Amino acid sequence: MSEGETILTGDLAGKGLDALNARVRNDLELLCRPPANWVPPRIVDGDRVVDVAIIGGGMCGLVAAFALLSSGITNIRIFDRNPAGFEGPWVNYARMETLRSPKQLTGPAFGMASLTFRAWFTVQFGDAAWEALDKIPRTMWMDYLRWFRSVLAIPVENETSIDRIMPAGEHLRLDLSGAGARQPRVLARKVVMATGRDGTGHPNIPAFVRDLPKRFWAHSSDDIDFKALKGRRVAVVGVGASAVDNSAEALEAGAAEVRHLIRRKTMPTINKMMGIGSYGFTAAFPRLVDAWRWRFMHYSFVTQTPAPRGSTLRVSRHPNAYFHFGKVIERIAHDSRELEIVMTDGTRLKTDFVILGTGFTVEPLARTELDGYADKILLWRDRYQPPADLAHSEIGNFPYLSEDFAFQERVPGEAPWLSSIHCFNYGATISLGKVSGDIPAISDGAEWLARELAARLYAEDVEQHFQAMEEYDKPELLGDEWRESPLESEVEPEKPALKTGS
Repeated sequence: MSEGETILTGDLAGKGLDALNARVRNDLELLCRPPANWVPPRIVDGDRVVDVAIIGGGMCGLVAAFALLSSGITNIRIFDRNPAGFEGPWVNYARMETLRSPKQLTGPAFGMASLTFRAWFTVQFGDAAWEALDKIPRTMWMDYLRWFRSVLAIPVENETSIDRIMPAGEHLRLDLSGAGARQPRVLARKVVMATGRDGTGHPNIPAFVRDLPKRFWAHSSDDIDFKALKGRRVAVVGVGASAVDNSAEALEAGAAEVRHLIRRKTMPTINKMMGIGSYGFTAAFPRLVDAWRWRFMHYSFVTQTPAPRGSTLRVSRHPNAYFHFGKVIERIAHDSRELEIVMTDGTRLKTDFVILGTGFTVEPLARTELDGYADKILLWRDRYQPPADLAHSEIGNFPYLSEDFAFQERVPGEAPWLSSIHCFNYGATISLGKVSGDIPAISDGAEWLARELAARLYAEDVEQHFQAMEEYDKPELLGDEWRESPLESEVEPEKPALKTGS
């Protein structure tokens, strides 16, 4: 524990959020955050153009907004399609009991001790409760993010969807809809897609369920009526974190049985990326050559991140939970009453409902916001061809981003506006590392994004900034700080007299 943390928890522990709120406000004042806006305004048809529009008001969107505000880019707008307090996955489709990340990680605090989860927790429950806490409960993390947004007064516009992003001259036009939309469209200079795990794709739906009536299956990101599964047989496809969490929910709701159907021969047990996590990796990854970036991520993909130990035990403690390995689904047949799942090894399973723990794809073409030009985005498969033993079609679908998180054109000159759309979500993983979605390095990613956007905005307005320097006429000195003194003509020094001897 650092000295600063000791003072924070020791002085404020158990004193409540009012005391912490005052501490945050004082810290912001001491850090001069936010500074005055320095971006010259642009007016089109009487309306001011938004300097940065952020799509998504969850954790990524909030810390990105705070980073921009802290850098003096204050003309921003943040849109989220969900009601206030329900942004992101935490109280929507996330179903784990606790977060995977260690409790002491600072997450979106952006270098401020008073903004950490630990500070928020200890002022309410005390230091002893902090020491006793193992992992952060999922719903408590959402409560913390609600406080984070409130104490920083981040202006999220909820129940507002961005239907489409289109070029509009030197700007981008955002088409808005939803109950919270204040107008049908907005012009912006830059757009940040802080859209989370499925931010550049969609839920991965295997072909074997596409012809099944929807009453027989759901993806783990769907709004599942678990109470309706009481007394029913459930098959869960996969054994990753989302699969395991949904399995536990079904078991706790009284499912007759839950059977995991797992392609792998054995259970993945080691989170390889956790073993190399460091500031060095975060800083260096975007600067590595393509071959190394691909190699790191390929190894992570093929070894697979295991579900957390606690989540797996939450399933296995039920005697009616089963893990079946080496089960690749060939097809699923159905009648009006039940399903029959046929595996490629010839085994069969009769069940009543299937939950897909199959994750998300990265597929820019699936994003309706980019409809009409998503095929012009440069992808990794366009830029790098790995050796045959490292081939991986999913990795190849990730966008090949520039260092400021911006999309790049597949064919130069066809869609230059893509460089003004910044992918601050899971889609940035292969290009820039895990800095735009996961808790450990989210503040590093936000700082990086804000710095790059500031550089871009300043460079685009450099003539105005130079003109402002020329026109700046506030004197530093008023004329009464000194007195001019005349310089007298120099006088030849007298020659020393000669000494005479005796």
